[in-house]
Amino acid sequence: MRDAVRAAGVRTVVSFVLRWNPLFQTLKSLIADGALGRVYTVEADYLSHNGSWWSGWGDTCTVKQGVSAMLVAGCHAVDAARWFAAPGPFEAADPVEVYAVAGGYRKGRRDAYDPLRNAWVKDVPPMEYDGLEIALVRFANGVLGKVSVNFDCVMPYRFPLRIFGDRGTVMDHRLWSHKFPGQRDWIELPAILPDSSDVSHHPFQAQMDHFIACLQQDIASHCDLEDALKTHEVVFAALRSQRTRRPVSLPLLAPA
Repeated sequence: MRDAVRAAGVRTVVSFVLRWNPLFQTLKSLIADGALGRVYTVEADYLSHNGSWWSGWGDTCTVKQGVSAMLVAGCHAVDAARWFAAPGPFEAADPVEVYAVAGGYRKGRRDAYDPLRNAWVKDVPPMEYDGLEIALVRFANGVLGKVSVNFDCVMPYRFPLRIFGDRGTVMDHRLWSHKFPGQRDWIELPAILPDSSDVSHHPFQAQMDHFIACLQQDIASHCDLEDALKTHEVVFAALRSQRTRRPVSLPLLAPA
């Protein structure tokens, strides 16, 4: 895909849509403004008991089609870590090393939890890969990241965030910053949180508005295919690390 896009000379955008989430945009602005000082570590998790309640489950629960929990959905946590590990307002950090482990209990089971009905269901298509993956990521700028995907958790969907800098901290939508020297409690940011698995909750319109602006101005998106490759390489490096039980250096794909 990369080679074809380069040959065609066209613009692209990849749907890591949380980059346009209002909370993500606020946090990115705070980082660029120095509210956290120098960010040194980030954490992002994708927590969802994915199953037959989701219309895409039959297409993604197999190794052939879904490949892994990290590829099916946890890649959004990887991309969030890259996004917040970079200081620029429209910049994602480059990963250079990944170490990952996998586990959980759901692989191969035909019973599952339905978070929409808060009930257990039987005879569902089984998940063929591990439901829990945890990866440590080292970025080229020195920031360390921890990302996880957990399809085994018995709970509603959540997307926790933690960003640590040498002058402040973010815990989801709560801020502690040197910018507020009289601060005695966490400041809660009044933004839309990534706390729903309902895709109507996601800012697809903002993403498409951004892409149209890129086409009109003939500029590359910060979330084009070239950038998204780096997020996906973390996913595949995690799988390799799980098999070899060793850290994996990036990039995996040789430059064209």
